[in-house]
Amino acid sequence: MSDRFKPKGPSQRQQRVAELVRHALAEIVARGEIHAPELTKFYPSFQEVRMSPDLKLATVFVSALGQKDSAALLAVLNARQKILRHLVAEKINLRYAPDLRFRLDDTLDEVSRIETLLHSDKVRADLEKPADIELQDTEHED
Repeated sequence: MSDRFKPKGPSQRQQRVAELVRHALAEIVARGEIHAPELTKFYPSFQEVRMSPDLKLATVFVSALGQKDSAALLAVLNARQKILRHLVAEKINLRYAPDLRFRLDDTLDEVSRIETLLHSDKVRADLEKPADIELQDTEHED
């Protein structure tokens, strides 16, 4: 099979099932269907779910809203992984209940790091330079 016929990313089915899993997890935590008082302290936010091609493994990217102790949230979710898998299986109709792997989502941290870099004095000075250079180049063309 040539490279142009190989899929470039997740299939539509993988994406659809991933969204179902994400919504099911959010609903389970929001409604308090899992008896874990630690979860109410963290306010977990399930940012993204990535499914394996056989739909048997779900990697869940989670962040703790307003908390810096995301590792503790990860420990709580991993400790309740089997219960969460069972509850997700009840909510979505699949042949196999996917195994859940929880990973920390660091995109918000990365966004704030990039935002800080963009507002630094060094970057601001670099952004102002091209405008001066363009003006000088157009003066020499006349």
